[in-house]
Amino acid sequence: MGALSILGWLLLLLLLLLMPVPWAAGARPCIPRDFGHGSIVCVCNATYCDTLDPLVLPPPGSYVKYESSKAGKRLERSEGKFQHSLHTPGLLLTLNITTLYQSMKGFGGSLSDSAAMNILRLSRPAQDNLLRSYFSACGIEYNLIRVPMACSDFSVRPYSYDDIPHDYELKHFRLMDEDVKMKIPVLHRALAMSKRPLLLFASPWTAPGWMRSNGDIRGKGTLKGQAGDKYHQTWANYFIKFLDEYAKHNVTFWAVTAQNEPLAGLLTPPEFPTIVFTAAQQRDFILRDLGPALARSPHRTRLLILDDQRIHLPHWAKVVLGNATAARYVAGLAVHWYMDPIVPPGCSLEATHKLFPDHFLLYTEACSGVFSFRFAVSLGCWERGDQYSHSILTVLNHFVAGWTDWNLVLDLEGGPNWVKNFVDSPVIVDGSKDVFYKQPMFYHLGHFSKFIPEGSRRVGLHSSRRCLLCQLEHVAVLRPDGALVLVVLNRFGWDVPFGIRDPTMGFIETVALAHSIQTYLWRQQ
Repeated sequence: MGALSILGWLLLLLLLLLMPVPWAAGARPCIPRDFGHGSIVCVCNATYCDTLDPLVLPPPGSYVKYESSKAGKRLERSEGKFQHSLHTPGLLLTLNITTLYQSMKGFGGSLSDSAAMNILRLSRPAQDNLLRSYFSACGIEYNLIRVPMACSDFSVRPYSYDDIPHDYELKHFRLMDEDVKMKIPVLHRALAMSKRPLLLFASPWTAPGWMRSNGDIRGKGTLKGQAGDKYHQTWANYFIKFLDEYAKHNVTFWAVTAQNEPLAGLLTPPEFPTIVFTAAQQRDFILRDLGPALARSPHRTRLLILDDQRIHLPHWAKVVLGNATAARYVAGLAVHWYMDPIVPPGCSLEATHKLFPDHFLLYTEACSGVFSFRFAVSLGCWERGDQYSHSILTVLNHFVAGWTDWNLVLDLEGGPNWVKNFVDSPVIVDGSKDVFYKQPMFYHLGHFSKFIPEGSRRVGLHSSRRCLLCQLEHVAVLRPDGALVLVVLNRFGWDVPFGIRDPTMGFIETVALAHSIQTYLWRQQ
């Protein structure tokens, strides 16, 4: 080989070394692992984690598709162009952007004590990879974070912020190590990583024992007394003190919920932290105590009611929002998913929206494994991701403005949880190996959270026909930047061909693979 040839090869080698590797700028493929539960997880550690390129809109006339499947795809990106017609007419989804519905708040998860503990069990580089997966432009870009106000069952101990009896002025109120050493530092890192504004909202599980009818932080009980008395006023001021103390750490809250699952205390085991409120009791507490306390405070924090199952709608809304004064203090209604199969969305969610269209609906808690008798954690279970997407698509099509998962992160047991209420999570940490596993649930959520930012509007979407063998689930939204997003879920075990029609752009001819979820994104001319 001559000197010039050798020089040429060296120059070519140098050029190849200097060329950007496809994943180096952001997109890195999943490292799959199969635990035998139907699909795969993606394995991450201190040195490697799958990522996505920051989202860039395609040129007019083109679209991008992101696809995940039970067979192993994970937000796999492809591109295509609009056509003038369909070659094989069949199932057709037609968008109507002149019909606008609810404005979106976003998607996210909860930073419980357990979630923060599991994040911090990892090495610092692995922690960064986990937080980037959720909050960065190279991840799925969550913008909602729920934070328990003191303990929840996903803590390692029961506690409140003021356990000194009869401290009605809350002079002894203080944040705990769970806040100062765990949740607040993690929140700061998430805020720093996110290019989107993060909406934080807080929910109380229980009050100090001395404020409660049973004298204990745990178990069935109500607040002592009645609305307007010293106990209820102190409990309202407890919210304000919480907001004050977090503000001292440069953490501000977009909203608070009046009480996590106010009727769960009638049903849950006696060791659970909870306070019982009926709809009338919550109305009166907001009217006389919590609403005025928030209004007087320096915090521009919104108030959400219910924070419980949709089986209580629209009754709960009628009782609380039916009082005009109470309604002025309330921005929206928070809903949990656990009893959704009991009541259809039309007669609960949509009925509530029609009665109170100025108050938004937001799903604030969901998790899988809670009713499982075999595995709380089922690593790689595709069906649990399917359940998430089915829920999101159903409720978005019935006027819900966003969806919040429960724990961001749990361990292999589905905890820690001091009452042994173990459940599953989109991300599972194995602290002993300094690894974490991103489950199908994580990617299902990403098909919404990354592409549907706050301020997006649901738009009209018509399906040309209904059939038992080709029934896809779907939603379409118009983003604030003018781009359109269509999410399509196929829960069947076979491929479903279909078309997409944007009247201003043309047609997309495509296929929803068996057991898959797809997100389509395009800009209009």
